[in-house]
Amino acid sequence: MMEISGLPEELWQLILSYLHLPDLGRCSLVCRAWYELILSLDKTRWRQLCLGCIEYRHPNWPNQPDVEPQSWRETFKQHYLASKTWTKNTQDLESSNCFYLFRRRKDRRLLCVGTGCEFDSLRAALATASPYDRIVLLPGVYEEYNEVVLKVPVEIVGQGKLGDVALLVSFDQHCPTTRLCNVVFMPARFTPVLYKTTSGYVQFDNCNFENGQLQIHAPGTCQVKFCTFSQSSIHFHSVALCILENCEFTGSENASVTVEGCPTSDWNWACKHLTRLAKSYSVSMQVSDPAFCSMTKQERWRNSPVGTVKAHEIVVEEERNNLLSASRAQAMFDSASKDAEFRENLRTAKEEEYPALDSNSSDSDLHSEDEESDQAVYNLSYQAHSLRHMLTNVMHSRLQSNRLHALQRDLKLKSLQQELQQDKEAQSLANSLQGCIIRQCLFRDGKGGIFIYSRGQAKLEGSIFRDLTYAVRCIQNSKVIMLKNDIHHCKASGIFLRLSAGGLIANNNIHSNCEAGVDIRKGANPLVLCNKIHSGLRSGIVVVGNGKGIIRSNQIYGNKEAGIYILYNGNPAVSGNYIFQGLAAGIAVNENGRGQITENVICENQWGGADIRHGGDPVLKNNMIACGYSDGVVVGECGKGLIEGNTIYGNKGCGVWMMSSSLPHVTNNQISHNSIYGVAVFCHKDDASDYPANQGGNENFHEEREGASWENDLDSEDEYLASRHPISVALVELNSINHNGASGLYIKSSEALNIIANVIHANRNNGVAVLQSTQLTCIANNSISCNSLGGVLVEAECQVELRGNGIYDNSSHGIVSKGDGIIVENDIIGNHRCGLQLLQAADMKVIFQVTKNRIQSFRDYGIALFDQAKGLVQENLIFQGRSKKSILQPISNTEDCIVQNNILLTLKKRFDVECMLMNPPARPHIEGTAPGSSMATSSQKISKVTRVDRGCHNQGSIFCAIL
Repeated sequence: MMEISGLPEELWQLILSYLHLPDLGRCSLVCRAWYELILSLDKTRWRQLCLGCIEYRHPNWPNQPDVEPQSWRETFKQHYLASKTWTKNTQDLESSNCFYLFRRRKDRRLLCVGTGCEFDSLRAALATASPYDRIVLLPGVYEEYNEVVLKVPVEIVGQGKLGDVALLVSFDQHCPTTRLCNVVFMPARFTPVLYKTTSGYVQFDNCNFENGQLQIHAPGTCQVKFCTFSQSSIHFHSVALCILENCEFTGSENASVTVEGCPTSDWNWACKHLTRLAKSYSVSMQVSDPAFCSMTKQERWRNSPVGTVKAHEIVVEEERNNLLSASRAQAMFDSASKDAEFRENLRTAKEEEYPALDSNSSDSDLHSEDEESDQAVYNLSYQAHSLRHMLTNVMHSRLQSNRLHALQRDLKLKSLQQELQQDKEAQSLANSLQGCIIRQCLFRDGKGGIFIYSRGQAKLEGSIFRDLTYAVRCIQNSKVIMLKNDIHHCKASGIFLRLSAGGLIANNNIHSNCEAGVDIRKGANPLVLCNKIHSGLRSGIVVVGNGKGIIRSNQIYGNKEAGIYILYNGNPAVSGNYIFQGLAAGIAVNENGRGQITENVICENQWGGADIRHGGDPVLKNNMIACGYSDGVVVGECGKGLIEGNTIYGNKGCGVWMMSSSLPHVTNNQISHNSIYGVAVFCHKDDASDYPANQGGNENFHEEREGASWENDLDSEDEYLASRHPISVALVELNSINHNGASGLYIKSSEALNIIANVIHANRNNGVAVLQSTQLTCIANNSISCNSLGGVLVEAECQVELRGNGIYDNSSHGIVSKGDGIIVENDIIGNHRCGLQLLQAADMKVIFQVTKNRIQSFRDYGIALFDQAKGLVQENLIFQGRSKKSILQPISNTEDCIVQNNILLTLKKRFDVECMLMNPPARPHIEGTAPGSSMATSSQKISKVTRVDRGCHNQGSIFCAIL
């Protein structure tokens, strides 16, 4: 043998490129150097051999025929091994003394069928064929007028190009194995069934099927590769395991693939080989559609159905799953951090220049050095109240910035690998090999893709579904596993699950569908992980009619209606998703929908980040709801739900928008830097017309509406009710409401409302503004400080109870009241104008009192009574500031308004001032809270301590302390 070094490597490659496959194999066995030389022919001779074989097509056909495999030699090897699976049947022949004869290739006969050959018909060749013979069909059309029964294992191969050989035959396989290759199947005149097997294994390679059906019944099974189905379909009945790969399905009038029945436990001889074959393949991580791959992100967004949205560019990362995965979201955090740093620097500069000023006052006036010195003497210390730990976080911008960074870290999107490592159920589903396995196939231009029913099971990997009525329909306790598929431009929903269906839907690209991307109904309970669901003409995910499911770590964006829509007792667990740039709400819960919605990032949606209406009753917890073009959370007519622990930041509308007919429990949220109100409560008739009646969308769910009553899962209902603390009045408690563009709390309500233990700080209007309150609004144990106008404003004919609040350092009056109510045991300290102002329309009846408050104003009156103000003012402790003003009362008003037993204090020593708010200490007082205490724990205590029941305002509030 000549040494390789005798010629240049390029010349050797040219010489070897003329060798046939057997010669290449022999050369590779000479030595290591020759082996390496043969391997170097991968992109030349091996590629030529692979593409030149009539039994195979391009390894990435039909989805990515322009993308080359990593190794043509390895691809050729895999094709060759797969094509020999049908010959590995030994189970039925082991007892035969002649078994070895059938395994020797030299004993296989070659039978030719065609004009001028030994056989002129396929039936004649089959009649004389022995097991494992090879039947070669010359170009032509072969028609049989009766069903052809395959009784012995044979291989039927068409000669020439695909399409040269056509079979108008209906096969019924009774033998254990067979293979058909390079032929076109067309239906016989008497039946649409092209091929049927009930027990054996059949292998189709590089075939076309036109206008007919394939039927595979258990324990039969099959392998179909590089085949085209034109207006044709496959029906699997309880098949244990079968493989469809690199096939194209077009123009189907019904489902292209139907999987019926639970996979049988009766495996035939081929299942172990198919299992080994299935495990040897890995699905590409690339996006399936090459056109989609070649488009830039800007083109994709511009060409999508929502491309006209005026929004920042979305940059969705493919592998690195950082928080939000979008440049705008990152910019949001960066901007927040910069703003926080700027505010911190500004605060430091102010402290250096004006050391006596409260650094957290909003729009504070600057005064002379003498006045500042005097105010420092009279300034009362109120920082030791029970909500000081919440106020500290609000007042120090750097802590806010750190909290945003911590949120960025904690809410980072997880990859599928991370999800599978943490979720053993998902891992088991992803690794399962049962039923029908469909890989790298193309389903297009037909009615349905895959229909799974009656406990069927299918696994779909790396396939494309486009321009269908629906891609996948899974019902009746069936199971579907979908990994890395591309599903788009369906006329209805992309994936449809109902009637207790389940499975795993992970790492798919689901977009541009006319209905929901994923539709979950009637007890279906899938795992939906790490998908991109975007650019839909309706909602991204719909959960309806007792649908359940775990929806986690998905990117849901650019949908025309709600990103996730839950209604009619739908009850999914939604966590760790990034939901952004939708044209309606981020998450909509409607018509008695529920759901556990936790730790999601919801931003830049056109309407509410979360929208709850018409009996919707979700748990909305620990979410980041930011930078929306409308409100952060909307609780519309008859909405309910627990809204807890969310960061509601930077929305262009309100932080939380509530209708007074709703009954939410809003607790422990950070509501800040929203453009209008922090929390707004409106009557049904007031300002509701500015908001769409249904922010989720206009989906048609009549079927679920009719069936919702009898489909309720009673066990889950009892469990759900047991986990919730019921309330009879809308409750806003333990929230931090700060730095919003208008009032912290804005109330125009026709129902009772409880505002308990909130920190309302540095908002750009009043801290609390009550413009309408026909039933009692209880405002108790709140810290209301440093707002740009007054602390609390109560307009005429409003019924308000103010009890136990700390109202500090607001830029105008502490409290201005024109309405009915009682003002009891509040600390009204350090406000820039009057501590308490009662105006003309204020009707303070004798049963209501201004009593036991501690009031101090440095420049103005402690209490100012104007015109016809009526009521009882007694037992208040009023500290006289520098102006020596205490109580202003017109002479004409002395009979209508009784002022008695008030204590006026003029203090000169700093020690006396400090002692003023020590016994009792500064309000609010909340039992069991401490600077490091858990907010959730505090929330539970407050909800038990304070309660105002509906309908009690005529006799005064019921203010219960349960110790």
